[in-house]
Amino acid sequence: MTWFWKLTKVYKLGGRQIQALSDVNLKVKKGEFVSIMGPSGSGKTTLLNILGCLDRPTSGKVVLDGVDVTKVPEGELYKIRRHKVGFVFQNFNLLPYLSAIENVELPMEGTGKSKEEKRRKARELLKLVGLSEREKHRPIRLSSGEQQRVSIARALANNPAIILADEPTGNLDSKTGYEIVKLLSKLSIEQGTTIVMVTHDTSKASLAGRILFLSDGKLLEKEKQGTHQKALTYPSCSREVQ
Repeated sequence: MTWFWKLTKVYKLGGRQIQALSDVNLKVKKGEFVSIMGPSGSGKTTLLNILGCLDRPTSGKVVLDGVDVTKVPEGELYKIRRHKVGFVFQNFNLLPYLSAIENVELPMEGTGKSKEEKRRKARELLKLVGLSEREKHRPIRLSSGEQQRVSIARALANNPAIILADEPTGNLDSKTGYEIVKLLSKLSIEQGTTIVMVTHDTSKASLAGRILFLSDGKLLEKEKQGTHQKALTYPSCSREVQ
């Protein structure tokens, strides 16, 4: 279970105070796929950054997989980010001089896994996202959709408690973007992966199990159910990676 309680974030710009989030309460169950929608400036990315321990709230509580991260010292937050959070970015953020499999191995550096263990896990994850035959390719030789699949595999490398996807289809064409969100949906259904996705796209958001709306830093009471279970009709992801 991951949850926020009375989450508030205020930025100071010069002599002004800008309230990005105001008393946000949210619970996300294990294996749930939640999509958060809202206009630019509504606080979506701020919410994701706080959940991912990239930023601190001004007040309120954030409990991630049973850990109150607001009480974790700044110097220890990298451990939370490494072991409990997987990030999927709009711009993929792959290292261009590394192959697909090396990019997936990267988050496992410093975890105590042997070279063989990291290679085996990375290979299994690339198979999970349908890229077994592209593991030796560098990003420049991969399509945008393939690069995003590599970034999803990388996000799963350390068996995180939650995957945070910030506009994961923003740099993809409509068809490819739809395939990426279908993949996230299937990971939630078949692997029990917890996912929180920020998006502007209503059609992509509809593949989540729950759709929430953020406006002016406040999570609206209104929420909608997505068509999450329809993802079961798509080609199956492989069995769970250990």
